[in-house]
Amino acid sequence: MHPGTDAPASTGPWPGLTERVTSELAGSLNLRRTALRLLDLLRPAFADWVVLALPELRTGRLVLHGGADLTATTPITARVDRERGLGHVLTSGRTDVLHVAEDTDAVGGLDAMIPHAGLRAEAAELRPADVAGIPLTARGTTIGVLILVRGARRGFPAEDIAFAERLAARAALAIDSAQLYEDRTHVASVLQAGLRPPVLPELPGARIAARIRSAAAHLDLAGDFYDVLGSGDDWLVVLGDVCGKGVEAAVLTGRTRQSIRTAAYFDRRPSQVLTALNTVLYEAEASRFVAVVCVRLRPIGDGSSAVASVAVAGHPPPVIIRAGGTIEQIEAVGTVAGVLPDLAFREVDVRLHLGDTMLLFTDGIYEARGADDFYGMERLVELLPRYAGAGPEPLCEAVEQDVCDYLGGRPHDDMALFAVTWGR
Repeated sequence: MHPGTDAPASTGPWPGLTERVTSELAGSLNLRRTALRLLDLLRPAFADWVVLALPELRTGRLVLHGGADLTATTPITARVDRERGLGHVLTSGRTDVLHVAEDTDAVGGLDAMIPHAGLRAEAAELRPADVAGIPLTARGTTIGVLILVRGARRGFPAEDIAFAERLAARAALAIDSAQLYEDRTHVASVLQAGLRPPVLPELPGARIAARIRSAAAHLDLAGDFYDVLGSGDDWLVVLGDVCGKGVEAAVLTGRTRQSIRTAAYFDRRPSQVLTALNTVLYEAEASRFVAVVCVRLRPIGDGSSAVASVAVAGHPPPVIIRAGGTIEQIEAVGTVAGVLPDLAFREVDVRLHLGDTMLLFTDGIYEARGADDFYGMERLVELLPRYAGAGPEPLCEAVEQDVCDYLGGRPHDDMALFAVTWGR
């Protein structure tokens, strides 16, 4: 193998190829489809064998697209030599052209440019062959290498290399756009997964259920949230509503949930959890506030009843649906968290007996706007006795459905419900 070649004159022209690379790759935000289309345009007219080498920043792998099978995708985890072949093209951003003589060791001479044994064997079948590593450069960075192999003494004259570099420059823009889109989509999906509501645990002595309906349903992110923390016979249920909607609200939701979890690790009293949350949010100098209700559940005696300690920060207090159908609205008040320093929160204790259900809900429920007015607390309180003793899941489903029917398809705020029924 040696640099350069005694190649004949250009094997072109390739009428319309530059324009097709530009037009057929433009607008594609799928990296694999973009790579496959590029390879398909180049083989067999421009090269007899083609591979697109793209480093993945997220995983550190080098992914080889194409070869004899253009649809193949081959990940490479081994490091490539930065001083020669493919590694040198990636680091220098300069084209490298090599000639592989017919009597060269079948695969040994290609190892620097093609770092995969199976693909090297495919390229070696074309000996005597010429190999060109063309850098793909976008936004001043070499994002990949186009590896072209020509057999049958076609060679790579200077005119063809210049043409290949122009093609690579145009393809690089499309590939870079597709990579950016996939990277950002991955980042968004990871963040989104961390902001989704948690899976509800099994609580000894109680049944629980929850519902969340996001105002930005297409984003699957809400500013309303719930969480359940604790162990044994001491649990904390939290329902909250952060100021705003969409991504910004979801980010604050994540921060709030984590702050509450940290505070509850040290002290599970609702008043202390809210005090700590208020301090964290206020000292973060955030311009948004958070409304939260915290309920600490602990069984009493033989477990036939429980004490629920309730504290609220600017949030509507829970409603209790007694097993016999009586509705009790808990008298609890408190300032929203995050806007004033040194707030204190008061706890209210209530008892839950077998079959009693405590319903927590955000303001998106009673402030849902229908054709003429808000859904309202009165409508909610009138609905609840019908579901006394039904359990938390049917209750949440019924309230959500009734509010959605009232909305009649109109836009709405984030909505969240959480129900706890004492007794299994």
